[in-house]
Amino acid sequence: MSEKIVISPTSRQEGHAELVMEVDDEGIVTKGRYFSITPVRGLEKMVTGKAPETAPVMVQRICGVCPIPHTLASVEAMDDSLGIEIPKAARQLRELTLAAHTINSHAIHHFLIAPDVVPENLFTTAVESVSEIRKTVQYVVDMVAGEGIHPSDVRIGGMASNITEVARKRLYAKLKQLKPKLDAHVELIIGLVADKGFPEGLGVTNAPTLATDVLYGNRDNFDLDRFTEIMPESWYDDPEVAKRACSTIPLYNGRNVEVGPRARAATYGGFNERGVVAQHVARALEMKSALSKCIDILGELDTSAPVMADFDVTGTNKLGVGAIEGPRGMDVHMAQVADGKTQFYSCLVPTTWNIPTMGPATEGFHHEFGPHVIRAYDPCLSCATHMIVVDDEDRSILKDEMVRI
Repeated sequence: MSEKIVISPTSRQEGHAELVMEVDDEGIVTKGRYFSITPVRGLEKMVTGKAPETAPVMVQRICGVCPIPHTLASVEAMDDSLGIEIPKAARQLRELTLAAHTINSHAIHHFLIAPDVVPENLFTTAVESVSEIRKTVQYVVDMVAGEGIHPSDVRIGGMASNITEVARKRLYAKLKQLKPKLDAHVELIIGLVADKGFPEGLGVTNAPTLATDVLYGNRDNFDLDRFTEIMPESWYDDPEVAKRACSTIPLYNGRNVEVGPRARAATYGGFNERGVVAQHVARALEMKSALSKCIDILGELDTSAPVMADFDVTGTNKLGVGAIEGPRGMDVHMAQVADGKTQFYSCLVPTTWNIPTMGPATEGFHHEFGPHVIRAYDPCLSCATHMIVVDDEDRSILKDEMVRI
């Protein structure tokens, strides 16, 4: 006889989520549904009708964990809508900002999973390693983008200013010094995850991967014609789950896809492993790639070069796309500017892509392993929230679409 187990809210992610599992008499999960129940904030609607430069400032506050990808996706979308080609040095500074942030975000994830995979005798070592890595790379973001949390110097058209030659040399030296420590940290985490003894096949799905770039992002590799969205009631077979879920289900080529570190590694690095362990390994290895990219950029950056393009803010009503490979996965923002105002704005965030992938991932395992699937994808649920209109009395659906308000 099947039993329904509900974990609500779940923990260790940004925002609120619910995990509903059907478990058979032997404790095996036969079906798992994981979905966002975070209240709507309506940031997409807030930026509509306002000056284009308002959008990056507001949407970076979608999430306190990944404000950098949202800022970059926003300015990239605005650049595209306004027809702006930013200077080379500005592009390098944006890529440097994201690479440093990626290291920081992956280190945060390692702190979150530490209680699961790090033995007591190594716990202090692992946490101190995370702290040192984060302190160094957050300093990089502070210096390059103006602030480590809400980067004020990432602007439509480029960057507010270039860094000084003194700053370039200082950051280069700090990151070169960090490299052996980060390499040791990565090997520690990969070894601990491998030794944990996760069941073979845990978290494995058959979802195809989607990534636009190795680390930064490329709008040319995201085809809007291949993208569709469907409603929760069309995806979840449980009506109550469908009513409570507050994010749409995005599809690419008609299928749910996986985005994130493993997707990037599979798309651009020939990484063929799948599941929870593979996610942890890909995330850890990406820290090394991101650090190498930071060092390379700082080694060649011309600190006397311009970082801001000249542009007309009026706009031509073109739909602009910004595709950024955030730590948790591809973050796509779309913006349309005309008459100097934002006419349309929409976000397709990493969690929106990854949440539907998690349901099948829980199937066939003892239910106590379920939360590990969540931590593997590191969802950031506040980003994904929209809302549905229901009747106040009987809770029936009044409007069969997600409303961005």
